[in-house]
Amino acid sequence: QVQLVESGGGLVQAGGSLRLSCAGSGRTFNAYAMGWFRQAPGKEREFVAMISWNGEDTYYADSVNGRFTISRDNAKNTMWMQMNSLKPEDTAVYYCNAHRETAATTDYWGQGTQVTVSS
Repeated sequence: QVQLVESGGGLVQAGGSLRLSCAGSGRTFNAYAMGWFRQAPGKEREFVAMISWNGEDTYYADSVNGRFTISRDNAKNTMWMQMNSLKPEDTAVYYCNAHRETAATTDYWGQGTQVTVSS
């Protein structure tokens, strides 16, 4: 089992930057692909970014590609997302996700961290 705790959210002006962190517990952290999702008020949760278990592959939603960078350090059981050039439409609760597909699909979620971008 993996427990995830996000941090780093806050209030920032448009054009600013934030760095989100996701700390994972458990010895199998490096067995999981890790990702960030977000949910704005009145909207469904949406994919933001993902990084493979070994950090070699990354994927981004078109809306954040070129502005956000996802990374991880398995030795520290931690994942980050650097968010630059933030826009008001980036305002949402951001959730950390651990994903693994073996015989079954397993997903773990953090509690979320609020990011608010003012115009």
